[in-house]
Amino acid sequence: MTGASRTSIAQHAITPAIYLALLIVWEGSVRYFNLPAWVLPAPSAIAITSKEWAPELLFNSFVTLRETLVGFLIALVLSLPLAVVIAFTTTTRRIIYPILLGLQSVPKVALAPLVILWLGIGNWPKIVIVVLVCFFPILVNVVAGLESVPKNMLDLMRSLRAPESVVFRRLRIPIALPHLFTGCKIAITFAVIGAVIGEFVAAQEGLGYLILISTAQSQTPLAFAAILLLTLISVMLFYVVELLEKRLVTWTP
Repeated sequence: MTGASRTSIAQHAITPAIYLALLIVWEGSVRYFNLPAWVLPAPSAIAITSKEWAPELLFNSFVTLRETLVGFLIALVLSLPLAVVIAFTTTTRRIIYPILLGLQSVPKVALAPLVILWLGIGNWPKIVIVVLVCFFPILVNVVAGLESVPKNMLDLMRSLRAPESVVFRRLRIPIALPHLFTGCKIAITFAVIGAVIGEFVAAQEGLGYLILISTAQSQTPLAFAAILLLTLISVMLFYVVELLEKRLVTWTP
């Protein structure tokens, strides 16, 4: 085995080793200080509870994941054409941008009860909250990408009398794609938060609902299991978007 191979193996082993050390410290601290499970459960207690509640955790995970993905995709579909309009229409930008900025500045926790009141209890209120959370990061990054075309490249295309449709397809879109994925990576993590906000306000299923019920009954290990699943979903979706970026955007480092 070469020195480079040993270095690579060591680098890949560092992260799991750190996580394992943190779990050992967590477990040891809970046992040493004799902390009650309702205050801070040990990782072993969380693992046992996760096994006991596996069907419920799995079902509610799929509910939250469905709300997250549907809301994210709707936000993506809505934000892309509006970003194009804002990037190329000054009047629209002056009118719409302040409204969107004001809507983004409103805490979604404050909007959630109103959305529930308007749409009732079901999946759609949570999906709408996810859309509200995801919409702005995607929009802002796409607008920035469309406006970040180098002037010399734009002048070259126009000197060759390329139609605006060709400039948009061959120049603006490739330059804007990395910005789009940056916005998507931000939005997909916010999407999970938005789904949980909706489930906190009014829901009968989902990991947010499970966290509320478990904490109300002092079942802290179950709440921790649901929180860890939320974290796993968020990290998994982030890396899925990053993988798509690496597959589709091959012309940037």
